[in-house]
Amino acid sequence: MLKKQRNLVIGLLVILLLGLALSGCGKSPEPAKTEPAKPAAVTPAKVSVGILKLTSSAPIFIGMEKGFFKEQGIEIEPQWFDAAHPIAVATASNKVQVGATGITASLFNMVAGGQNLSIVADKGREEKGYSSSAVLMRTDLWEGGAKKIEDLKGKRVAITQTGSTFHYMLGRLLETKGLKLSDVEIVPLGKLSAVMAALQGKQVDAAILNEPNITKMEKAGHGRVVVQVGDAMEYQTSAIFFAPDFMKNKEAAVRFLAAYIKATRYYYDAVLKMKDGKPAPGANYEEVVGIVAKYTGAPADDIKTGLPYMDRDGKLLATDIQTQLDWYFNHKMIEKQLKSSQVVDTKLWEEALKKVGAGQ
Repeated sequence: MLKKQRNLVIGLLVILLLGLALSGCGKSPEPAKTEPAKPAAVTPAKVSVGILKLTSSAPIFIGMEKGFFKEQGIEIEPQWFDAAHPIAVATASNKVQVGATGITASLFNMVAGGQNLSIVADKGREEKGYSSSAVLMRTDLWEGGAKKIEDLKGKRVAITQTGSTFHYMLGRLLETKGLKLSDVEIVPLGKLSAVMAALQGKQVDAAILNEPNITKMEKAGHGRVVVQVGDAMEYQTSAIFFAPDFMKNKEAAVRFLAAYIKATRYYYDAVLKMKDGKPAPGANYEEVVGIVAKYTGAPADDIKTGLPYMDRDGKLLATDIQTQLDWYFNHKMIEKQLKSSQVVDTKLWEEALKKVGAGQ
């Protein structure tokens, strides 16, 4: 009896073990669970930016206000300036890490003299279909028939400074019609306010101005547009510059540019997209105008008339830099001939674009 019971127990155990073995057939062992990879820690970086309170600085303002720089671990320390040249000087001497301002003969002369800085991205350019800079003729002369660039011959034309972006634009515009700078009397007056006052007071015959001053002068009846610069030529007026030491800090520099690209896209989509051949307000138009107004102190209506064109990705119009260098040298405004490769370096921008992704 005990023997039968023992055999029965053994038999049941065998059946149970066989069942367990069979139930496991055809099943793979479950893979070990792994934790998702954590993104590499970003080392926070403070970046000092030499900047003017101008509408063309909009992407910097947007990047600060919307937190795009913060997302990249970049803390912007704005250093406010009143003119372009001191920003270039501060950037070349590493007193600021980034400069955001106009491209002038004085900047090129710094490089010709052995100082070092790198133009890395777009910050504003003249582009067809966008009102940014223009030549204005005095209203009484315009109404008398002086409505073309050719009509500037023999006239007194006000600009801000010799070697300025306005000087360059005037010279290039004259050349499109076979004229030279010597065909006009150039009157450098230092400040835009002085240029406007001279046109209003009929002390000059014409002037080259930017928005919103173009619109103000037309509305007041003091001048009429002869030509919008962007309709006559492409021109990289302003740029983002990197100081020599910041160029070497590749990791932080790429993160800065990644945030800048995101900000230029936000700006472009809000204010620069075309509809029926004209720039049309986008979804974030009023927000962007408000951000620019906050940082510049300018009235919203003035800002709306002077939103400059810039590439959606902040891509520099690099070919135009050589055109500028050649023109300034040929007109004896820079000390020696330079190649664009001596002042332009977009490799970090290209890396930042890959980081952000094309067309996002």
